[in-house]
Amino acid sequence: MSTTVLAVANQKGGVAKTTSVASIGAALAELGQSVLLVDLDPQACLTFSLGIDPEDLELSVHHVLTKGLDPTEVILETDDGVDLMPATIELARAEADLLTRTGREHVLNGALQDLAASASGRAYDWVLVDCPPSLGVMTVAALTAARAVLIPLQCETLSHRGVGQLLDTVHDVRRYTNRDLEVWGVLPTLYDGRTNHARAVLETISETYDLDVVEPPIPKTIKFAEAPAAGRSILATSRSSKGARAYRAVAEHLLERSRRGAVDGVR
Repeated sequence: MSTTVLAVANQKGGVAKTTSVASIGAALAELGQSVLLVDLDPQACLTFSLGIDPEDLELSVHHVLTKGLDPTEVILETDDGVDLMPATIELARAEADLLTRTGREHVLNGALQDLAASASGRAYDWVLVDCPPSLGVMTVAALTAARAVLIPLQCETLSHRGVGQLLDTVHDVRRYTNRDLEVWGVLPTLYDGRTNHARAVLETISETYDLDVVEPPIPKTIKFAEAPAAGRSILATSRSSKGARAYRAVAEHLLERSRRGAVDGVR
């Protein structure tokens, strides 16, 4: 069985990146997929939003990436049906720890390969990586390990200014560390369908960067703010909301995209 590793990246904060990772992961689990989420953000928002207090953790992804700890030692089960490789504030040190290390771009890829080869590890259909809001070592490591990258993007005028920088990083990763990396497109988030402006921004991005737009757009709703406080994804806290429905549709789209690639011979 092959695993689809998907990096969810945008160096601009506030674009619902973590919400997207948690919600897409839960939606894929509903579709019968086995899912591992990897929190690479030192703020540990993904870890917290899935009901785990980072301050209570002794071991985290930091120890896997910088100390060579077996990934199975840190992976946790969550109430959303997905497993999690959690983050703590210690991850902020990892960037500096890895800067001088040879092969630092490959630390996550190596850890995921170790996990796949481990007798005690679980075979996952999907690994979703929540990248930090920067283009540093952690994001490059995620892109190096990934089959594809998904770019969540708030539908506002200034929100897409960083997309070009991210695509430059993707280009470098393809050149040096992962020539097969695909860009699966932009995921519109915090979308207000009542405004022409939001749609116009999407069209501008699609034309400027020649990127696919993953539909449907994720609507702006207060339900998303309520979910992390409950320690669950919106699929659990507000199952029938328009936000939950949108993420289920996106998960189905991504699953189809992954299967199509497998048929075409893409890893």
